[in-house]
Amino acid sequence: EVQLVESGGGLVQPGGSLRLSCAGSGFTFSSYAMSWVRQAPGKGGEWVSGITAGGWTTWYIDSVKDRFTISRDGAKNTVYLQMNSLKPEDTAVYYCNLDDPWVGDYWGQGTQVTVSS
Repeated sequence: EVQLVESGGGLVQPGGSLRLSCAGSGFTFSSYAMSWVRQAPGKGGEWVSGITAGGWTTWYIDSVKDRFTISRDGAKNTVYLQMNSLKPEDTAVYYCNLDDPWVGDYWGQGTQVTVSS
């Protein structure tokens, strides 16, 4: 059974940092690209960042470029999202996503990030 478990969210002041983690199990973690998607209150989901299976290529939505960094650790079956210089508009529930035509579309339970003074 594929499982994705996020952690690391919380309340942080504007300009602060958080590191989100997503631990994967039930699939060959190192074989699949992974993404982070967020959903702000009252809004639809917004894709934030992605990383290839090998970790060599990453992508970001324009609004988080130069502030967020996605990475992965194959030995720990974990993908990370380092978030720096956080802004109130980054407030959202952040989800880890595995979306592959062969494996399927899987989501974690989400972790709340609140940026507020």
